[in-house]
Amino acid sequence: MDLFNTDLVSNILPYDGEVNYYGKIISEKNIAQYYHQLLEDIAWQHDQAIIFGKLIVTKRKVSWYGDEAFEYTYSKTTKHALPWTKLLLELKNVVEQNTGETYNSCLLNLYHNGDEGMAWHSDAEKDLKKHGSIASLSFGAERKFSFKHKTTKQTVSVILEKGSLLDMKGDTQSHWLHRLPPTKKVNTPRINLTFRTIEP
Repeated sequence: MDLFNTDLVSNILPYDGEVNYYGKIISEKNIAQYYHQLLEDIAWQHDQAIIFGKLIVTKRKVSWYGDEAFEYTYSKTTKHALPWTKLLLELKNVVEQNTGETYNSCLLNLYHNGDEGMAWHSDAEKDLKKHGSIASLSFGAERKFSFKHKTTKQTVSVILEKGSLLDMKGDTQSHWLHRLPPTKKVNTPRINLTFRTIEP
């Protein structure tokens, strides 16, 4: 079982939110296997966003899964969740055992290299459970993940290891932005699974 000792987990934010970094929760022997399975089995599609009235297609690929065909709207585009795969249910179970939370959906991101990232944003869409947990599971390339307070502008960063878990909850989305900054130091793919709770 990949259950982490939660007594060792601490909040990496100094105030106004709760972000717990668990480090690696997936055993070394399974990390590569899960990574390759996710690359091959997930229904990856280029993400889309409407910016200043124009449809933008990203290099980054995404996929959306859930308990039912939930609608999820962000960047003025709407996605419909696909049925869970066996692997995603297995990983969801591992994440739930570690965080003590439950999730009904998962948004996956595939970044092909360090040129692809995510700009400052907060996950505060109306479809998401207010103050709910968003648990991020990482595979592939290790990348820096950053937070910036909306008022004080203080920043906090963490390196997300392959097989690691990060859990954002409480007031985090209200007070902090987060991003995956681009980097020239990474030339291999990263897969990120963000388990969430949709409230239709």
